[in-house]
Amino acid sequence: MDDDKERPPHTIDYPGETADMAEQPRDEMRGYRGRDLLAGRKALITGGDSGIGRAVAVAFAKEGADVAIAYLEEQQDAEHTADLVRRESRSCHLYPGDLADAQHCRTVVADAAAALGGLDIVVNNAGTQQPVDDFADLDDEQWRRTFAVNIDSFFHVSKAALAHLPPGSAIINTASINGLRGNKTLIDYSATKGAVIALTYSLAQALSDRQIRVNCVAPGPVWTPLIPATMDAEKVAEFGQQAPYGRAAQPDEIAPSYVFFASDTMSSYYSGEVLAPIGGETLPG
Repeated sequence: MDDDKERPPHTIDYPGETADMAEQPRDEMRGYRGRDLLAGRKALITGGDSGIGRAVAVAFAKEGADVAIAYLEEQQDAEHTADLVRRESRSCHLYPGDLADAQHCRTVVADAAAALGGLDIVVNNAGTQQPVDDFADLDDEQWRRTFAVNIDSFFHVSKAALAHLPPGSAIINTASINGLRGNKTLIDYSATKGAVIALTYSLAQALSDRQIRVNCVAPGPVWTPLIPATMDAEKVAEFGQQAPYGRAAQPDEIAPSYVFFASDTMSSYYSGEVLAPIGGETLPG
């Protein structure tokens, strides 16, 4: 893997396009070889245009799934992800718009289910963050926006999907290491990611009678467009160095966790589980 200590300091405009990043992430699953673990499955991935969402979409396609991706406005990234999926002879449908809006969440689910001819995998991965150096500077508007995107959309998408998810379906939520241990400059973000973990535990119990498995991936630092789009140049240059591995993960390293949870072959006895690829960090408890 590349040494992230050599990453050039830079920032890009929010919400961030991959092409603008000074160091391109590995997010196309180029070395990944599928074995039909998801053959015939139909997946909706929020935040699927870039980063972890892109890598998951491509991995799912390589495993035989058709895909729909929801995203804010990053059309160039979304089109590239769709192209990568279609190269695997799978379909990919694109749904831009703001998932902070509850009705848009419901519309995306309905449209994706119609386009795919059903739905049996939901990946709640949309997210936003904005660091603040002082808790007193965290205003009401940012707090509400972070919750609307990072946890409210997970609720609205998952609830709407129930009308389409048959027994044997899977919901996979994206949390974060920050939801496990907090982060003094990402207070609102960390709070939402802790809520994602609790939502995962609760839905795993609530949906067990429907035979819908609900699990969670809680990564450590991952090199995605959101990082240079929301952090200053100095933090970007140092991003991930605090992990025991001494670097951030690449999206390609995280996506197989989602394949694991999506596949009955791999995880039929898993529900209410949190898988934390955090670069060697160990947590008490």
